[in-house]
Amino acid sequence: VTSVLLISSFFMNRAEVQISQGNRKAFVTSTLITMLLGIGFLVGVVGFEWGLAPFGPADGVEGAMFFMMTGMHAFHVLTGVVFLFIILRNGMKGRYGPEKHWAVEAAANYWHFVDLIWIFFYPALYLIGTV
Repeated sequence: VTSVLLISSFFMNRAEVQISQGNRKAFVTSTLITMLLGIGFLVGVVGFEWGLAPFGPADGVEGAMFFMMTGMHAFHVLTGVVFLFIILRNGMKGRYGPEKHWAVEAAANYWHFVDLIWIFFYPALYLIGTV
């Protein structure tokens, strides 16, 4: 799931660059791919990781922390997907262009921040204490 989220950052960056160059079709495509990868991340974390976890949220500190951290991160990814849907809809209506795309920049900054947080969460959740 980590690679899915990191690849989504590439497409988010591509969407931002494309709209700044006035290429609306490539912007729409890249934003849609970013959204799909974000949804894929959510399915991976909530659908698979939670289902495969050998503990539950009430099974001590480890379980509580795992479900709290992944749940909060999933919430923020979902919020980002909603944000992406809004800029996708507005982009398809022609509301953004080379001179006016601050909302796309804001969405990209949010998306990259969420990815950055996962880079720190991943070792804390999956690597520390497993050696």
